[in-house]
Amino acid sequence: MAAENSFAEAGADLELIGIQKRFPGFTAIENLDLTIPAGSFFALLGPSGCGKTTTLRLVAGLEDPSAGRILIGGQDVTALKPHKRPVNTVFQSYALFPHMTILENVAFGLRRRKISNPLQKADEVLRLVELDQVADRKPAQLSGGQQQRVALARAVVNRPALLLLDEPLGALDLKLRRQMQFELKQIQQEVGLTFLHVTHDQEEAMTMADTVAVMNKGRIEQMGAPEELYELPKTVFVANFLGQSNLFTVDVDGGNDQTLHTVLPGGKISVPRARSERTQGTMTVGVRPEKLRLHTSAPADEAGVNTLGPGTITDVSFIGVSTQYTVELPALGSVEVFAQNVEAGPAARLGDQVWLSWHVEHTFGLADDHLETGSLTTEFSTQAIATQATLSE
Repeated sequence: MAAENSFAEAGADLELIGIQKRFPGFTAIENLDLTIPAGSFFALLGPSGCGKTTTLRLVAGLEDPSAGRILIGGQDVTALKPHKRPVNTVFQSYALFPHMTILENVAFGLRRRKISNPLQKADEVLRLVELDQVADRKPAQLSGGQQQRVALARAVVNRPALLLLDEPLGALDLKLRRQMQFELKQIQQEVGLTFLHVTHDQEEAMTMADTVAVMNKGRIEQMGAPEELYELPKTVFVANFLGQSNLFTVDVDGGNDQTLHTVLPGGKISVPRARSERTQGTMTVGVRPEKLRLHTSAPADEAGVNTLGPGTITDVSFIGVSTQYTVELPALGSVEVFAQNVEAGPAARLGDQVWLSWHVEHTFGLADDHLETGSLTTEFSTQAIATQATLSE
């Protein structure tokens, strides 16, 4: 195959089949099956230690799987060395050559592969990331956001069938990170390559990705479009990791073809059958804080509306676009309410007695009942967990 033909015209699909990765005393990934369509922007989302970075390293060839196969564009690459795979990786650390100009940094990989017209191709990609005007500068003369775009240009110029992004925006400040999220998505759509983005940042994943897979303890809890995962989580982990949720333990108490009726201490909650993973017994139902409405007096019963209360406001936090309330409900505990600031000043005050209501169609029913303590706040990498497990034996 000629060097010129090694450029990918479009992204390739990625398929992981029965992937396992075991460290001494610890299994990081257990029987992972995953297919990422060609040309898509796919995000692997999860907390530290869930196995997402290990998965990316397996695809890049930086780790070997304990079992399973990795296919890129239908080709089995499981046994291939990293430089033999049609893959490039953009890390959080930019790793630019400080003594080279920006243009030379981007052209470096093309020169090594003996691709013709490396400077011309590098210049074209720098125009894509809007950095052609600083092509003759050194990395130290650029801002963090510009350096990140150079790192991206250096990866894209090689036209990999699959581009791996490992927490690429983690070192940027909030405003720049949001700008780069928009730019990354635009670049992906323009170049048409397959992007696999690993992140623990929920907003980042939902802003950029076509499809998000939420990973927990070496397996995928739920996968789908960002709005689908947010509006209709299937497990307690997904409901709590992807945004915030108010969760209630209820007992199913009848219903009809469309709706389940449930009871809980001091109230009733209805949930659409189509939005519930369970239909009988004790279950967990939830609703997002921004779906709730505050009432300073008991609202009239209304078809298609759930109501709880009265409760007492125990905290009020003004955050600009919304005011966040914590409402303590007898026998149910704390409930979070996000109210958009459409009027001057908060609608209710600390200590006020209030009722809560929301549309039945915004309720979801989950497949499981509880969240294991600490599973959302683990700060260990899979390597650290493996080492810890070995030492404790």
